[in-house]
This record gives sequence, C-alpha cells and structure tokens, in this order.
Amino acid sequence: NMQLASKMRFVAVQFETFWKQDLWKKHASRANAMAKYLEEKVSQIDQVQIAYPVDANGVFAWLPKDVIPQLQKEFPFYVWQSGEKKDLVRWMMSFDTTEEDIELFSGAVRKYLA
Repeated sequence: NMQLASKMRFVAVQFETFWKQDLWKKHASRANAMAKYLEEKVSQIDQVQIAYPVDANGVFAWLPKDVIPQLQKEFPFYVWQSGEKKDLVRWMMSFDTTEEDIELFSGAVRKYLA
C-alpha cells in the first residue's frame, strides 16, 4: 500500500539522507566487496566454476546438481539456468552481508562438495 501523500515527507527524509550522505555508495560498495570475497572463497573449491566476472554484488557459479538442494536448505538462492550435470546458480550480496556470512556459506559449499 502506498502511504498517503501527507505522509510522503517521511519517505523523502530517508531518500534525502540516502543521497546526500552517499549512503547508497557505501551500501553498494559493501555488497560488491562481499561478492568479490565470495568469489575468492568459492573459486578455491574444485567443483565450483565461476561463470562470469564478478563486477557487482552477484556471483554466478556452476555447481553439481545434487549439492544445490542441500545448500538451499540452509541458504536461500536461485538456480539461474539448468545444465545437464551442473546448474548455474545466482548468489546475491547485500549491504548487510558480512565476512562471517561468506565464511559460513563457503564452508557449507566446501562441506557438501567433499
């Protein structure tokens, strides 16, 4: 539901702060850095193939099909494209993704692929 026009000043204040204090850039930079960190961690795992250069806040990787459902029980992510033996998955980072999140996830990938 859209707020009444009389309440729009509350929305406007959030956007003003977001733009004037470069909060958008801080959040975007953080998400992008975490994607690069995830790429670094999972590219060391033999059965993971990074599909595209990581230039933003997403990592696309090919994973064996049988591992994906196990990982999705612990971590939500999407299968982007199905292949014969591997699927292309999409892992997205946000402004609040932490190094600990990446460590936990990459550890789970490593565990399920062992």
